Amino acid sequence: MKNTSTVKLLLMASTSLAFSASFSANAQEADSLADAITGGDVYIDARYRLENVSQDNLTEDGLANTLRTKLGYKTGVWKGLSGVLEFEHSAEIAGGDYNNTINGKSAYPVIADPNHTEVNQAYLAYTGISKTTLAVGRQALNLGTQRFVGTVGWRQNDQTFDAAAIINNSIKDLTFVYGYVWNVNRIFGNDHPMGDLKTKTNVVDVTYKGIKGLTVNAYGLMIDLDAIGAKGLNTNTFGIRASGSQDLDGGAKILYAAEYASQTDAANNPMDYSTKYFNFEAGVGFNGLTIKGGIETLGSDDGVASFTTPLATLHKFNGWADKFLGTPANGLRDLYASAAYAVKGTESLLDGTTFSVIYHDFKSDVGGVHHGSEWDASIGTKVDRFNVLFKFAKYNADMWSVDTTKFWMQVATKF
Repeated sequence: MKNTSTVKLLLMASTSLAFSASFSANAQEADSLADAITGGDVYIDARYRLENVSQDNLTEDGLANTLRTKLGYKTGVWKGLSGVLEFEHSAEIAGGDYNNTINGKSAYPVIADPNHTEVNQAYLAYTGISKTTLAVGRQALNLGTQRFVGTVGWRQNDQTFDAAAIINNSIKDLTFVYGYVWNVNRIFGNDHPMGDLKTKTNVVDVTYKGIKGLTVNAYGLMIDLDAIGAKGLNTNTFGIRASGSQDLDGGAKILYAAEYASQTDAANNPMDYSTKYFNFEAGVGFNGLTIKGGIETLGSDDGVASFTTPLATLHKFNGWADKFLGTPANGLRDLYASAAYAVKGTESLLDGTTFSVIYHDFKSDVGGVHHGSEWDASIGTKVDRFNVLFKFAKYNADMWSVDTTKFWMQVATKF
């Protein structure tokens, strides 16, 4: 019997800890293991991207035309068991020159999308215990805002995790997550010397949503990487985040978030340091327009070492030009403001289109050094079953890195 009822399994941890595939503890079970295996669903996810990068310290611009394709199969459910197998392939098409991190083209800017073919996900899940999910294998995991753990979904090769996880919702409005990661499959692919990172990493995450207009998330991330060149990233991080919104008269709403975390060296890290992380954000939304402002600080211990987030989806934070994928030793203070407008109800071709613009001002946490500033902008829309995106980033350097301009055009579809 084919599984006729599947829903997205959201493993709630802060915003979510989510598998990218779909299955459900409440789905109708197959009559046999064979039926569960043969009665599943095939899915395809394809994404074409043109990316252009101009960087002041290089004479050549980078141009990448890449196509990433995911082919996956999710089984039905039998006695609480289900599984996902997903392959991912990315390749250069239609020419272009760029440094993909492994092709030796150092005269060009880095566009970290190497050619690769790999098993992107391969995991088993068990939902036979009440309000509990167990999952083991290679998984695409996004924790909360992805500030500490994420798939780096913007790049054409996902960051995935060989991990075991338990997610429990036994207490009303409370989600508990524990995960153990033994390998990180990074975006650079298997041919890169740091493409895979062996690790003994523990994640604990507790989220409570029992207060109206507020989500409270407490977390711990204990990273222990084995590679000699990565031991400086071994840390213990513990934090708490509160975020939410409140409706106002007239259809408007206010948005707010506050987060604090502390970080210390751990597990044979050659540095001896302790530092902090802060994020405060407020905004308002009305009739499709959302305006927000905030400040994010990745602290520094007197310029000796800074707060790091090596397993994060870094492209989401501190500017789309990706100039701060590693935190400067003197830390980073990102003062930002954004505006986004989603067109709806106009009965025109623009319905479903979103326009956004973001400004960042970057300074150090210690020493008062002005690193630089950045403007980001995007236009996204849907045409039939295709998602189309145009995106732009302009970083103006002061005391960190160099002036950099990036442009993207992307078309994606799933079926």
